[in-house]
Amino acid sequence: MASREENSAHLEVRRPLVDGGLDHGSKGDQWMVYLSTFVAVCGSYEFGCCVGYSSPTQSAIREDLNLTLAQFSMFGSILTFGAMIGAITIGPITDFIGRKGALRFSSIVCVAGWLAIYFSEGAVVLDIGRMAKGYGMGAFSYVVPVFVAEIAPKHLRGTLTALNQLMIVAGVSVSFIIGVVVSWRTLALIGLVPCAVTIFGLFFIPESPRWLAKTGNQKDFEDALQKLRGRDADISKEAEEIQDYIATLDRLPKAKLLDLFERRYSRSLIISVGLMICQQLGGINGVCFYVSNIFEQAGFSPSMGSIIYAVLQVVVTAIGAAIMDNAGRKPLILTSATGLLLGCILTAISFFLKVHQLSPKAVPILAVTGILVFIGSFSIGMGAVPWVIMSEIFPINIKGQAGSFATLVNWFGAWLCSYTFNFLMIWSSYGTFILYAAINVLAIIFIIEMVPETKGRTLEQIQASINK
Repeated sequence: MASREENSAHLEVRRPLVDGGLDHGSKGDQWMVYLSTFVAVCGSYEFGCCVGYSSPTQSAIREDLNLTLAQFSMFGSILTFGAMIGAITIGPITDFIGRKGALRFSSIVCVAGWLAIYFSEGAVVLDIGRMAKGYGMGAFSYVVPVFVAEIAPKHLRGTLTALNQLMIVAGVSVSFIIGVVVSWRTLALIGLVPCAVTIFGLFFIPESPRWLAKTGNQKDFEDALQKLRGRDADISKEAEEIQDYIATLDRLPKAKLLDLFERRYSRSLIISVGLMICQQLGGINGVCFYVSNIFEQAGFSPSMGSIIYAVLQVVVTAIGAAIMDNAGRKPLILTSATGLLLGCILTAISFFLKVHQLSPKAVPILAVTGILVFIGSFSIGMGAVPWVIMSEIFPINIKGQAGSFATLVNWFGAWLCSYTFNFLMIWSSYGTFILYAAINVLAIIFIIEMVPETKGRTLEQIQASINK
């Protein structure tokens, strides 16, 4: 009986949305959407600052605190474990205290982490600070794209959500550059700036209307939606659609983590987790963390290569964000995966020639070309699109559990790729990139067969069509 009622609830919510839906989000007064997005993606910039901190500070921290290589390796790797914990816990926290509350909480944790690093006099406090930053990173990686997707009108949602990835790579690049000219303690203080902007800015932006509707705050829901769409905008149709969809979801039992694995959510789960696996196991973190070493092994200047790499990453990510709502999610990520395959093949050929001492002049050219094609291709789509789609395809009643699980898979994949990269390179330098090429072939097949196009549709339409 209960199962029949649940099925009818799903049918009820699907029909009006799949059969056309409403055309919301006129391109009117959107300044509050832009302000709210800016405040949120400062969390993404903070994410980048955390990732980019260890590379330029390694020598100075080891010298000042007398750390062994093993102790500094622990400092570097513990960031990922903190991020995994953040990924597991932030979904339910976001559902309980709201999207703004979760952004504030994540910022406060990062502030504590930076201060611990600034005042540290030994490895223990340093590691505690690094793990706190990792927790904040893992939290930001979920809550930022979810918040932006829930506040943005459909004609801006792809571009604004993709700013998450742009700000991450900007944070990494700026930290790398600034870290060369300031001390490691000063760099830790600079890391507080995006946290302060987020905490302060949250006082001036509205909460996610969809979260307010889910929690039954009717007046706050209407006020927030009106602020986001503009003072003179007619929000009645959009408000009605959101409320109708959430009312139908409320008739379903309260979602638990195990509910995520039920048949009705299976396609959303496969798409989200599959894209996270494709993003991480295709080799990005191995290349990102050890790019200087790759250039050095190939006989190219590591410093010059790293600078070109950082600039290209920011520029191409910006281009991808700008064209996402016109090009579409699926064509962009398919192009990206194809470019990743080409980059892996070029790099593999370079190392093959080096190992067999063939065409020595071609080796550095092929290596640099391959790595730059790889990072450019990743930045145009694979870096941002999985997060955009993850924020779009899960209904709000299961989004917390789903987002936490997908983010956990992403961080585990990041750790696995970065941990195994050096071992794989010792086994076979060109074999490593052949392996990554094979994974990217599987990613192309997965995208073609499984990933839907979500461009130009409301969240309710997307979710209703997928979760049949």
